[in-house]
Amino acid sequence: MQLNICQKRHDSPMAGHPGQEKTFKLIKRDLYWAGMTQFIKDYVSPCQKCSRNKNIHHKKFGLLKPLQIPSGPWNSLSMDFITELPLSNNSDSILVVVYRFSKMAIFIPAYGAITALELAQIFISHVFSKHELPVSTFSDRGSLFVSSFWTNLCQQLRISIALSTAFHPETDGQTERVNQIPEQYLQMYFSYHQDDWNTWLPLAEFSYNNAEYLSTKKSPFFTIYGRNPSFDSIHISQDSPAGKLSKKLQSVKKFVKEDLESEIRRFKKYADRNRTIPPNFQPGDNICLASKNINTTRSTKKLAERWPGPFEVIKKI
Repeated sequence: MQLNICQKRHDSPMAGHPGQEKTFKLIKRDLYWAGMTQFIKDYVSPCQKCSRNKNIHHKKFGLLKPLQIPSGPWNSLSMDFITELPLSNNSDSILVVVYRFSKMAIFIPAYGAITALELAQIFISHVFSKHELPVSTFSDRGSLFVSSFWTNLCQQLRISIALSTAFHPETDGQTERVNQIPEQYLQMYFSYHQDDWNTWLPLAEFSYNNAEYLSTKKSPFFTIYGRNPSFDSIHISQDSPAGKLSKKLQSVKKFVKEDLESEIRRFKKYADRNRTIPPNFQPGDNICLASKNINTTRSTKKLAERWPGPFEVIKKI
């Protein structure tokens, strides 16, 4: 009897698979029995359709694992794109490259949906030719895209080096924050028709690299060269002997590293407010998978199951 009532007030199309509280209220309109709350909880909790199709409302599983601080100014970088810009000198997007230690940025005009091969060609022309080969690179475009980019890069350079690549959409938010800078700068200076932003992009890059970065308290230029660049008539000479400059650069890099460590601690503390320790799944457990990065054979992903499964855990890595 009670099971039949729950089926009608939870499973039926008229009920619509509501949650525990709403199912309780639907049943309570007409009926009540001792232990009803627990009975409904035990019935609704294991419902497979609810588990596979409903949004989750708890904190994200997994505490933030910040990226390791790079050991040198050119060792590690992140990449992202600013897209859907008005056409300007055959460009409609910007590739933003940010070195994670110095925060030095390179703004590169691009066109259309960049392939991994085209990205490798752009990288050689605008990044590798001016600096050294990075040890690690990060992007929110997915690890397969970054791996394909690195494969094409190695083929064109005729080298074979293993690169640490990763899909890190929520690591430190560095490139996403930097993306706002050229957008804001171009809004200040480009024409009414917005078709000349390409000509302003190099100055936007200079402006960003010449400004003090919040976490390091130094401009990217200063972090790399030990001094700020001259860019107008209001300038006081910063020339110093080579030995003194070398010591200054070492001191700057030491302070930058300490500032970055402090920023990472603050960022992790803030990010972990909305996260929780993940479940400790073991072999033999049945789990559902998030379908966000899983391709489906159904006609539209919009109405596909959000949490397909359950699947058995075979091995814990």
